[in-house]
Amino acid sequence: MIDRDWSVSVVTARPQAIDGVEQRVLEPVRRSADWLWRVGAARRHVASLAPDIVHAHYVSSYGYLAARCDRRPCVMTAWGSDLLVTPRQSRAMHWLTGWTLRRADLITGDSSELVELASAYAPSVPARLVHWGADTDRFAPTPWRDKPGFQIASLRSWEPNYHIDTLLEAFAQLPCSRLAPPATLHLLGGGAGEVALRRQAQALGIADRVCFHGRLDDAGMIRVLASCKVAVSVPASDATSVALLESMACGLAVVASALPANRAWLGEDPALMPSPGDAAALARALRRLCDDDALAQRLGAENRARVLRDGRRATQMDAMAALYEELLEKAGPRR
Repeated sequence: MIDRDWSVSVVTARPQAIDGVEQRVLEPVRRSADWLWRVGAARRHVASLAPDIVHAHYVSSYGYLAARCDRRPCVMTAWGSDLLVTPRQSRAMHWLTGWTLRRADLITGDSSELVELASAYAPSVPARLVHWGADTDRFAPTPWRDKPGFQIASLRSWEPNYHIDTLLEAFAQLPCSRLAPPATLHLLGGGAGEVALRRQAQALGIADRVCFHGRLDDAGMIRVLASCKVAVSVPASDATSVALLESMACGLAVVASALPANRAWLGEDPALMPSPGDAAALARALRRLCDDDALAQRLGAENRARVLRDGRRATQMDAMAALYEELLEKAGPRR
């Protein structure tokens, strides 16, 4: 948005350096109930900043704060679990999710499933599909001939939802004795499960073929993806994943869990879309791509073309900026 001549300020409990952005920092949030106690500070910061638009990301946290700030126009963006998981935890959270969304002037989500859920909670509030998109200039294919052996990448966090343990179990079932060089699994993302995952890799006898890269910047991810033919993303719950789009933009074949958002981007091939937690099905999908290099290459090219058509970040952010302009036009002159 800065590149599109907007002035951007951030109110956050998780500050990080962002060039050109003024940040107002809330006290850290260690448990969900802490958001209730951040309302006063959020109101003061928003009042001080006096923004033309408030845009809250993640409905059950910053969305709630924005609703309590009651400054219009207000945009809320659902990220996934805030609508797919959290409202199902209790009747109270279900009610609070609806209450929060009904105080928005616009809701966005990066999958049709999220948009439909948002509309069910707040029928009178416009809901639009806007993807985060991938930077298709930076995330671009490398020649297939420059990809040695069979290398696999996962860009997902090392947290239970993303089933990295399932991926390790499936990778251990690949018939690596006939592969030269041996298959390699690259784990990016980082997270709290690192110790357990390293122990699992050791116990499975694959520790020497699993690279625990952890969290990398874009340049680091691009370097790893350049050597890979396949990406894996098998969460139990997800909307459209930026990691998925970036892998597709790099021309990789993708094995992903059978979720609505994944099917929307990758099609309906059940052989390449295992159920979350199904290590045997995931292993079969990886073997299929390992055994059929031409198939992997074709799928990678199709994935790149799909992202160029529907998932470019520049196009998606142009769409978001246009929605901002519409909101300001409807709101009329500020007092």
